Amino acid sequence: MRHRRKKRRMGRAADQRKAALRALTTNLLREKQINTTLANARAVAPEIEKVITLAKRGDLHARRQAASFIFDKEVVQDLFDAVVDRYKEQTSGYTRIIKNGLRRGDNAQLAVLQLV
Repeated sequence: MRHRRKKRRMGRAADQRKAALRALTTNLLREKQINTTLANARAVAPEIEKVITLAKRGDLHARRQAASFIFDKEVVQDLFDAVVDRYKEQTSGYTRIIKNGLRRGDNAQLAVLQLV
């Protein structure tokens, strides 16, 4: 049971989980679409929402908060310049998860995570 558990644990320790979420977020903002497992896609979607909401705020403190979470400085620059214009009138729902079959090795459910 996961009653009253807010975060998805992803089968990892806390530091590894945070690093994986940061890496997935950085890659999604860089590539605009990533292939991953369904569990990872569902775990990273709220983090993407938070980062894009920070970018929409647009002040210096929000930029520094986003830069502390995203690994690549160029991705932060692109986020605050280009991505914000795409989602100016949208309040949420910046990502889309599309199921994409099963992985051959361990039969894990795969998904495509996209920026809408």
